[in-house]
Amino acid sequence: MTSKARILVIDDDTDFVEATRTVLENGPYEVIIAYDGDEGFRKAKEEKPDLIILDIIMPGKDGFVVAQQLKADPKLRQIPLLMLTSFSEKGAYSSIPFRGGLTLEAEDYIDKPVSPEELLKRVKKHLRGTD
Repeated sequence: MTSKARILVIDDDTDFVEATRTVLENGPYEVIIAYDGDEGFRKAKEEKPDLIILDIIMPGKDGFVVAQQLKADPKLRQIPLLMLTSFSEKGAYSSIPFRGGLTLEAEDYIDKPVSPEELLKRVKKHLRGTD
């Protein structure tokens, strides 16, 4: 019997987190939740998930900073990282420079809102090597 792939979702939007949890748990996934960048980085180190879904626009430590921390850590850098962004909607209202994300080693970028089908498709694509 194969164990469920473990996915860490790091996002400050509780509605989005709960919707995403429901979608992923209805698939073959176990979901770990963090509501800010510091908690997300800590949980990544503790839980060693198979994949991380990381929001960019969060209060405090934004997703770009967390992504840099994850990719700089030898024990975490191999974990596929999907960056979530509502930048096309909120970018003008954010102080986060979008060009900062262009240098990241994230495996994928997903625009919010994302359909359940698209989310599952992207997750499955990046987990292929772990199942």
